[in-house]
Amino acid sequence: MTHETQEVEMRIGLFQFPSRDPWATVERIVQAEQDGFQGVWFAQVMGPEVLTILALAGPRTQQIELGTAVIPVYLRHPIFLAQQAATVNAATGGRLRLGIGPSHRMVVEEMWGLSYARAALYMREYLTVLRSLLTQGQAQFQGRFFRVNVSLQMPKDAPPVLISALGPLMLKVAGELADGTITWMTGPRALEQHVIPGIRRAAEEAGRADPRIVVGLPIALTTNKEAARERAARIFQLYGQLPSYRRMLDLEGAAAPQDVAIIGQEAEVEGALRHLASIGVTDFLASIFPGGDGPDDESTARTWDFLRSLVGRL
Repeated sequence: MTHETQEVEMRIGLFQFPSRDPWATVERIVQAEQDGFQGVWFAQVMGPEVLTILALAGPRTQQIELGTAVIPVYLRHPIFLAQQAATVNAATGGRLRLGIGPSHRMVVEEMWGLSYARAALYMREYLTVLRSLLTQGQAQFQGRFFRVNVSLQMPKDAPPVLISALGPLMLKVAGELADGTITWMTGPRALEQHVIPGIRRAAEEAGRADPRIVVGLPIALTTNKEAARERAARIFQLYGQLPSYRRMLDLEGAAAPQDVAIIGQEAEVEGALRHLASIGVTDFLASIFPGGDGPDDESTARTWDFLRSLVGRL
């Protein structure tokens, strides 16, 4: 299998957090579809449960992809997640894109009181059980972390499953068992030299199709780049301190998260997105933040409108 350069459209979606009001979040999804975006993906952190929100959005939308980026696996047994994901996929007409991940040691151990030991192996076993349940309705598995022998009465169609994979072991798991990877705070150099070849190599060795490469980055259309960088430094400061993102920033040669944010005027932003498409990114998830040109609402609306104009053109 070779990976020749070819013209493939890069999908443009939105990366968001759900608001406290689930119905307000549903309205945002409806608006995103009306404006032509190809996907809306939600992080599962401390807010409302995102799969429930996506199920609510299903009857209100027709074609937009509805994704999670990502659901932490340590809080949900794979049997429960399989049941939930299959139900939501049916409720959304097969448009669920299930993104899962191990979260971070600090979160799992210090906030949840669980063990983060051997996270890549935990993820491999979790994904093995989950995929078996989603695709076959049953799983018989004996491993270090999971011992499962169960059959479920599930809806027939399984959603694609992607994982947050950045390190070599996780990229190998993603290529062998998942339908792709979802990255955050990872710039084009780290993607081109590390993430994309790592997951593609694992997929090729396993005899699987090229995986989806779903890339989330902060983005702001602005005439005041310095003000936007200062804003990004404040908003995204935490991500420079989490080890997995810190390693990707170091591979990029970036000192801080604002160094991988896409910031600039129309031509510069479009050029950055075209470069991502050229290196093999299949989906760009825009985390829109205020760029400093006027009121925040006007600034984010300007970026939103420009991204709309690029859908289907990259």
